[in-house]
Amino acid sequence: MKRVILAGVSALAVMTMMSAANAADLPRRHAQMPVKAPEYVAPYNWTGLYAGINGGGAWGRSSWSATSTDFDTSGGVVGGTLGYNWQTGPAVFGVEGDVDWSGIKGSGTCAGLSCETKNDWLGTFRGRIGYAFNRVMPYVTGGLAVGNVKASTSLGSNDETRAGWTLGGGIEANIIGPWSAKVEYLYADLGKTTCSACVAGGTDVDFHTNIVRAGVNYRF
Repeated sequence: MKRVILAGVSALAVMTMMSAANAADLPRRHAQMPVKAPEYVAPYNWTGLYAGINGGGAWGRSSWSATSTDFDTSGGVVGGTLGYNWQTGPAVFGVEGDVDWSGIKGSGTCAGLSCETKNDWLGTFRGRIGYAFNRVMPYVTGGLAVGNVKASTSLGSNDETRAGWTLGGGIEANIIGPWSAKVEYLYADLGKTTCSACVAGGTDVDFHTNIVRAGVNYRF
């Protein structure tokens, strides 16, 4: 019986030594290198004062009531912009004003006379409501439009500053640092002006236009 026990103990000792030797022969695992956490980038915030430039093109129609004449108008616009945004969560509320030089004009034939409607300058003062997808913000906008409407024929002319309304929308995106770029559409209606000298008996002349323009803004 003792021989059996001794033989079992000897066999167990041999197996233990062989397991230890095999473990010693295994290659050591390389220590894992620490992984650096990605750098935190704060969400972009649209709050603040900004100024910029804008430019684009416009097209529309002008109607002369006395002669039942309608004709197309078109031209370019370029000018400056000033505004301020307040951001709360993803919602962005703002006010924006701009004044543009305008080359919008068109002409037709009114009671046998060549007639022209022209706009030399156009300004807007608008509210904006946007939704920020971090650095990209689509928005709607609307408010006051002011500009001159000049109606003329060979008989005479009238140049009047008119106040109306504007409505539109666009999208603005941060491009680098404090700089952002935008593309927007505006519909502007300056109502009607009266030109007593343009045709016999006078006429009402209306002006409304569609504007597509791009802009670049700098945030302070």
